[in-house]
Amino acid sequence: MSESEHVLDWLQRWYGSQCDGDWEHAWGVAIETLDNPGWSVKIDLDETDLADRNCPRQEIIRGEHDWVMAWTSEKVFHAACGPGNLTEAFTMFRAWATVSAVTGESVTP
Repeated sequence: MSESEHVLDWLQRWYGSQCDGDWEHAWGVAIETLDNPGWSVKIDLDETDLADRNCPRQEIIRGEHDWVMAWTSEKVFHAACGPGNLTEAFTMFRAWATVSAVTGESVTP
């Protein structure tokens, strides 16, 4: 992974690498709006290399509309964020997904 690669390009590549003819029929990535306002992101991890990894809840709150939270639960990576923090939420997923659970070093998915 190149640090300069845009996080959306990285996410598209990660999603594409999961698609094997079966995974994409049952799992995927969901992005919805929240009414407070903000975004909700759910990334299915089942049947991926990340399925058994845990992301402890992280919360960064800088203001009423400037916040982001991320965590895993039941083989899903969850993120919720303010209306201008969607890229930051995806960046949190990329940072978590690309760090080896064993060595703590960045890896390319």
